[in-house]
Amino acid sequence: MHIKNKSIALAVGLGLVALPALSACGSEDDSGSSGTSKNVTLVSHGSWAASEDVIAAFEKQSGYKVKVLEDGDAGQAVNKAILTKDNPQGDVFFGVDNTLLSRALDNGLFQSYEVKGADRILPEYRVDEGKHRVTPVDTGDICVNYDKKYFEEHKLTPPSTFDDLIKPAYKDLLVTENASTSSPGLGFLLGTAAQYGDDGWPGYWEKLKANGVKVVDGWDQAYNEEFSGSAGGKAAKAERPLVVSYASSPPAEVIFGDPKPKTAPTGVAEGTCFRQVEYAGLLSNAKNPEGGKALLDFLVGKTFQEDMPLNMFVYPVTEGAQVPEEFVKYGPQAKDPQTMAPEKIADNRDDWVKSWTSLVLK
Repeated sequence: MHIKNKSIALAVGLGLVALPALSACGSEDDSGSSGTSKNVTLVSHGSWAASEDVIAAFEKQSGYKVKVLEDGDAGQAVNKAILTKDNPQGDVFFGVDNTLLSRALDNGLFQSYEVKGADRILPEYRVDEGKHRVTPVDTGDICVNYDKKYFEEHKLTPPSTFDDLIKPAYKDLLVTENASTSSPGLGFLLGTAAQYGDDGWPGYWEKLKANGVKVVDGWDQAYNEEFSGSAGGKAAKAERPLVVSYASSPPAEVIFGDPKPKTAPTGVAEGTCFRQVEYAGLLSNAKNPEGGKALLDFLVGKTFQEDMPLNMFVYPVTEGAQVPEEFVKYGPQAKDPQTMAPEKIADNRDDWVKSWTSLVLK
């Protein structure tokens, strides 16, 4: 999950709204006289959000009414979409990321469609170019965040690398998410695997466990209940000044602050970042494939790409799309994040998660 969970809860103050989600049963078909549905349904994890006027503009231009079906966290949503692929719940799926992409592709979740404007997608985010089953939509960096006030008061330099996190000075300070249930938790695990290699990451996690890392189920609990630097954590009197979150979390703290702080109260340990990319695709057996194609074209268009940052707290993936000033000032993308080829993730993810669970949680 992204920081956008928080943005949805607080978005009213910025005039941003999450489109209403439909229940799995009871969506309205609303067909025209030609028999073609006027609805196009987007299936996503529970963190989808968009500006109302931007969606309204698409609906006016395309003639389709957008319906959104939110379905839990990313892993849950992907698994359910695979199980229902022969009779899909919608036309487009948004939110499968590079940590889960192979699972979706190997199970035939998507059909081929090359979006209009594909040439504007930055080369580093393109995948599956021969078949065009998925389209990159957004990117973000999973990184350790730190509570500036804590480190200032304790006259302690914040950690900046994975190696720092296992030093005695940071014992009992870090909270992370479960790699088997959480997208940022899995991303953090993959970041350590990229840093220390196939054979080295278990030893690193043994040291991290010995240094008092705390593991919770998901991002919301980690960030808003356990992390002392977040607004929610302050209210909960949280005690952990380090958390696995996103590089875009600091600007969120500024934008949603009440009162708004002059500078971000949290910082990012840039040497702990893993780059996440999210994709969308036209679902196999979609009932309204033409509407789905129009929606996919829209998701990579300039209007939506520039609308995303303040809604979902992610970065655009298309050339020329601008990001808000707060992102540039408080949440720049990591200069040298860890990355991993989708094929390598596919070959190792399940075994690594199983090993991680035995090592860290037992």
